[in-house]
Amino acid sequence: MTQESLVSGHAGDASRPADARGQWSSRWAFFLAATGSAVGLGNIWKFPYITGENGGGAFVLVYLGCILVIGIPLLMLEVMLGRRARANPEQAMNLAALDAGAGRHWRRLGSMAVLTGFLILSFYTLVAGWAVAYVPDALAGRFAGIDGKASEALFNGLLANPLKLLAYGSAVLLATLLIVALGVQKGLERSLRFLMPGLFLLLLVLVGYAATTEHFGTAVHFLFDFDFSKLTGQSVLIALGHSFFTLSLASGAMMVYGSYLPAGTSIARTSIMVAIADTSVALLAGLAIFPLVFANGLEPGSGPGLIFVTLPIAFGQMPLGSLVGGLFFVMLAIAALTSAISLSEPTIAWLTERFGIGRVKAVLLSGLGLWVLGLGSVFSFNLGAEYTLFGKTFFDALDYLTANLLMPVGGLLTVLFCGWVLGRAKVEEGVGIASPALFRLWWQMLCYVTPLCILVVFLHSLGLF
Repeated sequence: MTQESLVSGHAGDASRPADARGQWSSRWAFFLAATGSAVGLGNIWKFPYITGENGGGAFVLVYLGCILVIGIPLLMLEVMLGRRARANPEQAMNLAALDAGAGRHWRRLGSMAVLTGFLILSFYTLVAGWAVAYVPDALAGRFAGIDGKASEALFNGLLANPLKLLAYGSAVLLATLLIVALGVQKGLERSLRFLMPGLFLLLLVLVGYAATTEHFGTAVHFLFDFDFSKLTGQSVLIALGHSFFTLSLASGAMMVYGSYLPAGTSIARTSIMVAIADTSVALLAGLAIFPLVFANGLEPGSGPGLIFVTLPIAFGQMPLGSLVGGLFFVMLAIAALTSAISLSEPTIAWLTERFGIGRVKAVLLSGLGLWVLGLGSVFSFNLGAEYTLFGKTFFDALDYLTANLLMPVGGLLTVLFCGWVLGRAKVEEGVGIASPALFRLWWQMLCYVTPLCILVVFLHSLGLF
């Protein structure tokens, strides 16, 4: 097949028939799916914490500016590339490069995105398993009267038990694979129509409970007071980094989700809605968590320990703590599951379209690979903790490789490709910004400001400044 026939056969939205590989039934379905992909473990603990520590409302304003400069433009580009090709990330980049008359090496950018999502999912299901493991503990009242040492011992005991880690991580992986095996509408869409409203409902219930406590006002001030004295250059770097990582970018997820997006849907409008929903969940999580933390005189800035060490102490000392704690970890597990679903889909799409195999077979092959690779992360906390690579355990090495190298490089190259290779006309046609003046402004930002900001994120993630 010639290059010309490839281009003419796959340019724009008129590539392959939508029913040949599935399609979201509506813009609302895509919104739920994309929001489910974006909302994950980082929203529940990291964003509320970094907001409070860096100026509250002042930091939120800076962060929203970073979302406009980095998050939303890159989200729009990934969705656009997926919808233009109606294909997995590797083929989407290949077809876009052919359409632009560029070299075929650009397809490796799509391959890297698929690999990134696969590697992240191999250890993400393990962390999600921690949340699932805490659900029965909370509901059974095991947090009652627990102190700091006992809570830390409980968490360390979980990490030290490879069979328990493997069981809960495998359960999350199995649930993910069962959902994606059913296809786009019967699996992904049907589950997300239930999971995402359920997550929002649980979050609102927890915020409602927190509002009845006497420290709710303290939490509001912690999150929303405009303290510009706390804003530093480091605060801006933190905001830039989180705005990049929060929307599941550069992992193939949004590109493959975009490939199922119906024609005529405004990518620009929907991307903005996803970013707003993602930020709203993060702030609501802060309103649910910090009243409990402050009520018990606990430290709000304890990172991952806030979820698995600090909060169990709060749940153990409050009225209805078993119920509230159980609901919280159920919500956390749902957030993790929706992200896991999105991370699995690029690999499934790549296997089915690259090798022409059925979806179920692709799910089985992917699941086996993820489970075997996940063993390295499981053993990083116990049996294999002494084995390191460049001073990092297997788990930490995968985390560093994906978060500090693959994702920033992938995002930077995607922006450069769209801004400097694919061309203005094709991007303008795809993203759906109706106002010519607004698009001109957005285009200048995309070509110059966005790549510079992502480069800063990359250098900062490497610890260069």
